[in-house]
Amino acid sequence: MSIARTFNNWRKYRQTVTELGRMSSRELNDLGIARSDIRDVARAAVGR
Repeated sequence: MSIARTFNNWRKYRQTVTELGRMSSRELNDLGIARSDIRDVARAAVGR
């Protein structure tokens, strides 16, 4: 994997964690995401 791709994946992961972390528990629940699952969801977003 190239350095640029690795960096872009890291940025996408951090952005997803940050955005989901700013949401209220109710908003996350509406999306079917538990607060404890935020990092797993972010990892899955990078894998796409």
